[in-house]
Amino acid sequence: MNNIHIQTYQSPVGEILLGSYVGKLCLADWKYRRMRVSIDKRIQKGLKAKYIEACSTVIDETIEQLDAYFRGERENFDIPLLMVGTAFQKSVWQGLLKIPYGHTASYLELSKNIDNEKAVRAVASANGANAISIFIPCHRIIGSNGDLVGYAGGLPAKKKLLALEGAFSH
Repeated sequence: MNNIHIQTYQSPVGEILLGSYVGKLCLADWKYRRMRVSIDKRIQKGLKAKYIEACSTVIDETIEQLDAYFRGERENFDIPLLMVGTAFQKSVWQGLLKIPYGHTASYLELSKNIDNEKAVRAVASANGANAISIFIPCHRIIGSNGDLVGYAGGLPAKKKLLALEGAFSH
């Protein structure tokens, strides 16, 4: 069986579980989120690999880029990503990657952007299943009324990330 190297990163907004597999980041997810077990199962099953606590060059680079992001010195990431999910989930996550730093979008806007306007609920569900937080910016999704809506890392973390990016000033 293959290994997914994992480490915990202490961000200014909460602990993030980082995972790398064959030179790509496959996990950057909130350590204490509600869906932790199901996300971990999906990734390990999808990659036919198990978690092992270990270092990797991808995780080292991920930590450097996250540190720069939290210092306000980095707006874009260039870590190779490995998305593990259904074709639909991957299409939603690709749509999230197109939302620029400092901007937000609603679930409906995201649905339209991936040419699936009728699938708002499914888009919201795929958004919640994102296992590569911050890099795949699900925190940039807000309610159609402008309110902050659910976030795996918790609404306080979401608020801080959006404030860091200058997208939310409340």
